[in-house]
Amino acid sequence: MGKMGRSFRPQRVFQRAKINLSIPRKEGPRAVPPVWLKVLERIPPSDILTRPKPIPHRDPDPRQRHPRNIFKPQHITYPEDELRTTFFKDHPWELARPKVVVELDGKDGRYVDWSKGLRQPGRTVSGESVVQRQLWLMENVEAITKEQAYDTARKEFYDIRQQEDIQRRIAQEEARMVGGYFGKTRLQVSMELEDATYDKWKKWAESEALKLQAERESAYANFGNEDSATASGSEDPEPTV
Repeated sequence: MGKMGRSFRPQRVFQRAKINLSIPRKEGPRAVPPVWLKVLERIPPSDILTRPKPIPHRDPDPRQRHPRNIFKPQHITYPEDELRTTFFKDHPWELARPKVVVELDGKDGRYVDWSKGLRQPGRTVSGESVVQRQLWLMENVEAITKEQAYDTARKEFYDIRQQEDIQRRIAQEEARMVGGYFGKTRLQVSMELEDATYDKWKKWAESEALKLQAERESAYANFGNEDSATASGSEDPEPTV
């Protein structure tokens, strides 16, 4: 390290690479110089004396006389972040639904029109649809609050989920009419697991109750014997003449 905190390590990369290549090897093939070695010799890495200042994403606070962390990258926030936090806090099970994150050309967001509702071509209705719909209402509808936009988007979301459940139930009933078999439902499987766990706990509780009862009976049975043994041991032996 030199003065003013300057680092000369970038300029020494070429010398270090040449030294490593000049060291003979006992085994294995001869070391081949990398393709970037000639380029590094002609154009060595540069080193600046000052740290670059990151691009600011928000206006500085005028009340702060001595700003701190001016060289630290600022945290990037978006308006949707708070809306996502609110929605998934109220609907945590929406995170368990499978989602398709593959895009066609990286511009899928330009093909949607959130003014028409949550249903968009080529996209499934999810929590992100509610967030984008709420954001559109907040930015384009006059005199609407964040809570009102959230209630409007949430009501549309509930209606779509209810329609999907009805369609799924009707399709299942139609399939059963022609001989379809779907096995046990999730509720039936969970109830059977709960019953099996309860029966297992019941057997364990009965065995523990029998053990406690046996210990109590043995304690009562030995209570009189212990008193008689104590009384007989406390009597003095008769003197011998």
